[in-house]
Amino acid sequence: MPNPTIKARTLKCPTCGRVNKIPAAAEGAPRCGNCKSALPWIVDADENDFAEVAEKATPLVVVDLWATWCGPCRMVSPALERVATELAGKVKLVKVDIDGNPHLAQRFEVQAVPTLLILDKGEPVARRAGAAPAGTLRSWVEQVMAGRQDSKRG
Repeated sequence: MPNPTIKARTLKCPTCGRVNKIPAAAEGAPRCGNCKSALPWIVDADENDFAEVAEKATPLVVVDLWATWCGPCRMVSPALERVATELAGKVKLVKVDIDGNPHLAQRFEVQAVPTLLILDKGEPVARRAGAAPAGTLRSWVEQVMAGRQDSKRG
């Protein structure tokens, strides 16, 4: 059961325009209450809710470990949001400010920001550091998705 203290965000459906409330943690992936289209799942997490928000999520989770003072982080954030929108229903984007969450930065051995991780059922399956354009990031995520599907078949 999701923690009621974790904030929900509102998001306008890219398909029909209806405003939806998107929880930070829930079963499955969010869908529009009106047209049932998959919605991008983009949330912030901290040390208190990371396990529930990121590690218990069922879609693949792209974790953006960033810092407010980091120029490349500010460039990669909209690119990641675009990827999360394009891959709605397949991935969840979780953003973590490492300055406010040093234990997560230490746990994931962050040495440069932005550091991006992909988690599958809480387990890190891919990692990269540095900014990249949306197309490159989408290809990276899709390669990981394809690899995970192949490993489940075999």
